[in-house]
Amino acid sequence: MKLDENLVDAAKALLVTRYGDTGWGGAAAMYTAAGTVLTSVFVEALSESAGLCIETGAIAEAHKLNEPVTASACVVRGDDSPVIRVIASCGSCQERLRFWGPDVEVAIPDDQTPTGWRAYRLGSLQPHWWGMAYGAR
Repeated sequence: MKLDENLVDAAKALLVTRYGDTGWGGAAAMYTAAGTVLTSVFVEALSESAGLCIETGAIAEAHKLNEPVTASACVVRGDDSPVIRVIASCGSCQERLRFWGPDVEVAIPDDQTPTGWRAYRLGSLQPHWWGMAYGAR
């Protein structure tokens, strides 16, 4: 499945369901090769180093189901704004998603598009990925 507005909308819907209509929130949605939509939210902990990125839960679910992830969208809303916006996957989640190869699509912000985001393949986002030195794709 390719990254599309439906996937971004699934992440936005989870953000509002989980965090309400105002204040900070973050959520992710992913497609698997089977067409399953997996979602997740940030896991908070008293020790910030024990927290988990917004996409981590859905990535773990994909591994549990043994379904390859094909696309991921991550959205956030700030404390002081009602606007929900797409953000790129953090470096750790890019690394986690790279398990499924360089063709996994991630949403990245792009103010030049009507949606405010566009799809980008991990291989383009990480043209010099370290794993290629060891023959990984």
